[in-house]
Formats: sequence, C-alpha cells, structure tokens
Amino acid sequence: MALALSPRRAGQLQLLQVPLQVALYAGLFVLSEQLVTWLHLPLPANIIGMLLLLALIMLRIIPLSWVKAGSKWLLAEMLLFFVPAVVAVVNYSQLLMVQGWRICLVIAISTLLVLAATALVVDRVYRFEIRLAQRKQARHE
Repeated sequence: MALALSPRRAGQLQLLQVPLQVALYAGLFVLSEQLVTWLHLPLPANIIGMLLLLALIMLRIIPLSWVKAGSKWLLAEMLLFFVPAVVAVVNYSQLLMVQGWRICLVIAISTLLVLAATALVVDRVYRFEIRLAQRKQARHE
C-alpha cells in the first residue's frame, strides 16, 4: 500500500532530492577513493565510482529514479566544471600561441581514437547481441 503524501510534503521531498543524490555521488566517490587506495587498483577513483553506481543500478539495489534528478542537475550545470579550464587558457595564452597547434593536434587525435574505440566496441557488442538473439530464437524453434 502506497503512502499518500500531502502536496507540501511532496514538494519538500523534491527540494531535498537533488542534494541527497549529489551527496550519494560524493559518497560513492569517497568510497571508491578508499577502494583504490586499499586495493591498489590501477584505475582512477571516478571510474571505480561510476562502475559501483552502475553495479548498484544493474543489481537493482538503487533504482534509476533515485539518481536521475541529481544526474540531470549535474549535467545542466556542467559548464561550471569547465570554468577552471577557461581560466587556464586565459592565464597561459602565450603558451597556447607557441604550442597551441600541438595541443590541438593531441586533442584531435585523442578524440578520433576515442570515437574509433567506442565505435569498435559498440559494433562488437551489437554483433554479439545479434548472435545471442539468433541462438535464442534457434532454441525456441
């Protein structure tokens, strides 16, 4: 039986939803930093944290709806996370004028490599899923 909340109470819960979800993300990051240190993992803590969150969602320990509002808010405010990069560009404009073409070349090559690797992985996973679907269909026939 579902609990009926008053409109005021529901509004209060919605106001707390985003801060609580962002706190959950921060807590997962702190936990993943501890895991990386304790287990001497070769991956950064943010990757471990994302894998932990994915595992919690896939195992249905945390419903997707519990993290949706916080992630939407963080994505909407993502520009704020790039302010330090813009300040660095302004502070080191001389360096960029001299070495800028090399930096742009590295960015372009790394972007192409990431896109190619992503396309390869998506293609392989897609083909794998098609084969699994064909096997499943063959078993049912």
